Amino acid sequence: MNYLDEEFFHNTLQQWVSAGGIMLGVVIAVWVFRQIFLRRLARLSDHAKTTAGVSIVAVLSATHTLLLLPLALYAADLVLQLPPRIEDIVVKLTVISLLLQVALWGNALIAVGLERYVKSKAQEDAGLATTMLMLGFVGRVVLWAILTLLALSNLGFDITALVTGLGIGGIAVALAAQNILGDLFASLSIVFDKPFVIGDFIIVDDLLGTVETIGMKTTHVRSLSGELIVFSNADLLKARIRNYKRMYERRVVFSLGVTYQTPDDRLTRIPAIVREIITAQPKTRFDRAHFKEYGDFALIFEMVYFVLDSDYNVYMDIHQAINLEIYRRFAQEGIEFAYPTQTLYVNRAEAVPA
Repeated sequence: MNYLDEEFFHNTLQQWVSAGGIMLGVVIAVWVFRQIFLRRLARLSDHAKTTAGVSIVAVLSATHTLLLLPLALYAADLVLQLPPRIEDIVVKLTVISLLLQVALWGNALIAVGLERYVKSKAQEDAGLATTMLMLGFVGRVVLWAILTLLALSNLGFDITALVTGLGIGGIAVALAAQNILGDLFASLSIVFDKPFVIGDFIIVDDLLGTVETIGMKTTHVRSLSGELIVFSNADLLKARIRNYKRMYERRVVFSLGVTYQTPDDRLTRIPAIVREIITAQPKTRFDRAHFKEYGDFALIFEMVYFVLDSDYNVYMDIHQAINLEIYRRFAQEGIEFAYPTQTLYVNRAEAVPA
């Protein structure tokens, strides 16, 4: 008598032994994959230092051995004849375990992708990390929500009403929190469109300062006088923003006046003197210098030049040097600066004889 042909619970002993061998084989394969293959792949990726290799290792490292054990049970069930109810439980347990494992892989993929993106863009935009963390959170919520709905559908629940309820509830929440959502989407627009980044000097209406943080709802700007100005992101995008950090060169227009008693030959030399002084300064480009108009008490000259640097301190240093040199050269040339004067003409009437 062959003991392998004896039946236990509607399956022969040979089928039970085969099922046990399949389960053990799957468990050993998962263990080998987790403990040996992944470790060697991690060493190879560290040695090669490739972005794709490191990312693959990080995602596969999220593999959970216990979540793959139902797969071994499902593989064993293929050679057995179990009651339909038990087979249904095995299939559902396997699907739910795989969905959880996919969620862990997706979560790891989102984390690795965001980390590498933030590192690559950190030098360009220091405020990117906060927003990308927010996007990562939203991505994880969407991932887990989808997989949860799939798991409920696999368990036999009717998710149509649930999806409809979530949609109606989402609309209600969106209407109730439309200001918050407006600021949230505005922050995303600021991050991707980049009208300014952290460290930029901006002017919004009559307020000005340096951007310190770009949050999900507000942007913080440190004014020149030291106080912190907090802007709503939605209101900020509706305003007209002047970003001085993006200014590649600064156009400078200034005027000076000389006295009406200045001889014409010296008046003729003033544009050339100013041109020589400006062109001698570093990071400048001379544009023009002209005798502009006759003022109330001075002959007005207007000069225009460009500072090839956006830094305000650099501009002030250059303009100070130009003003000092103009003062020195005008003193050498005998050209006098005008200042407000007023001439009073007195008409004396003759005395009437007594």
